[in-house]
Amino acid sequence: MTGRLQDKVAIVTGAGCVGPGWGNGRATAVAFAREGARVFAVNRSAAAMTETVDRARQAAAHGGEIRTHITDVTDSAQVQAMVAACVAAFGRVDILVNNVGTSEPGGAVALSEAAWHRQIDVNLTSAFLTCKYAIPVMEAGGGGAIVNLGSTAGLRYTGVSQVAYAATKAAIIQFSRVIAVEYGPKRIRVNTVVPGQMHTPMIEARMAQNLSGGDVAALLKTRQARIPLGFMGDGRDIANAVLFLASDEARFITGAEIIVDGGMTVRCN
Repeated sequence: MTGRLQDKVAIVTGAGCVGPGWGNGRATAVAFAREGARVFAVNRSAAAMTETVDRARQAAAHGGEIRTHITDVTDSAQVQAMVAACVAAFGRVDILVNNVGTSEPGGAVALSEAAWHRQIDVNLTSAFLTCKYAIPVMEAGGGGAIVNLGSTAGLRYTGVSQVAYAATKAAIIQFSRVIAVEYGPKRIRVNTVVPGQMHTPMIEARMAQNLSGGDVAALLKTRQARIPLGFMGDGRDIANAVLFLASDEARFITGAEIIVDGGMTVRCN
């Protein structure tokens, strides 16, 4: 029995994590390796990918493997070099997962211009640059699949004033749709996974300090109360959706979004 991504070459950005556990990028890299992919794991920090690599190698089946590359995906020259390094290592690019993102609280008046531009670069420009350099490689190889990570904050107000994050994540959805139409004839599919309020290591590492004065339990209680299913998912739930869209099981799906939020965005309050 072969894996669902048997021998596919997959670039996963944001493959590290700020702490132990299941971040979206880590879980995706591990799931891909388990399904036989050759994973080119990309992150700004090598240390943040140590657990990712260990877990991926333990899970790898059907010939799956993982290699790492240090890249600032907001830097055009570094992204171009990263794609070239992937091709040098594995010969092609079949799958691109854009998972890099950052959020900072603040509305249109309170948010600094520096924070606005920083989030535009990390959340949106990064996806533009990786697509810019990976798509020609995919096209030359006869097609591929791109999965971008959005957020329910890009669909509705989720309880926190974070205007730059919300705007960039909304933009990712339309960015994906436009590329899907443009490159559909080239057999390149482009879709978006839209996570809700997941319990990832980011909660303990950063979000609790920004949003609840460091009270992790209070933040988790507030977030969970918004979810009709009554519990919070984690990076593995996101990885399962990404895996589906990247696989041939989704061969007739492009320009679409899968919302993974436990029903949060469809409730009235």
